[in-house]
Amino acid sequence: MTTSPSEEPAWKQRAVERSIKTAKVRAAQRVQRFLDAAQAIIIEKGSTDFTVQEVVDRSRQSLRSFYLQFDGKHELLLALFEDALSRSAEQIRAATANHTDPLDRLKVAVQLLFESSRPDPAAKRPLFTDFAPRLLVTHPSEVKVAHAPLVALLTELMEDAASAGELRSSLNPKRIAAMTMQTVMFVAQSSGSEDIATTPISADEVWDFVSHGFAAEA
Repeated sequence: MTTSPSEEPAWKQRAVERSIKTAKVRAAQRVQRFLDAAQAIIIEKGSTDFTVQEVVDRSRQSLRSFYLQFDGKHELLLALFEDALSRSAEQIRAATANHTDPLDRLKVAVQLLFESSRPDPAAKRPLFTDFAPRLLVTHPSEVKVAHAPLVALLTELMEDAASAGELRSSLNPKRIAAMTMQTVMFVAQSSGSEDIATTPISADEVWDFVSHGFAAEA
């Protein structure tokens, strides 16, 4: 009886799997060093105006290694942007866990999203103030991917509210979650305009506005 060419010995499969796992771990470590280096430069400069070579030098890695991980500076910035939004979603989720009522959890999520998205002169966040607006115009599909963790969280909270009878029954939780996120972030990023400088929009006002769009009538 002959052995099929596709049937690798078990020892060989284990060796290959270990090799792949080790390579993935090392690649992830290299990527993280590049991300950490870029983040440090952004904090120092207060802008995304830096070169790939600066990131390579700060990370103490090679230019070749950089281009094995990223296509270029744009992809590096995108990775940082996605990472920041993912962390934001995790922080908001943790804060909502302190509440039991589904609508209260939604309120906390909306208010925290608003506060974290509004311009803050003291906190230099060029990824959100400079890079994100350009990305929305030039690469909308990439923005959609980056926002996925926030949409997923809001969808989950909307579904919980719907199950508790606190959401209007005619609404699609996922679509309302996406609309809510976009509305809150847009209002937050526009809240520093001179038109409302005398009385800045508050998180309570934003919640009052958006909740009337999806909350069931008492």
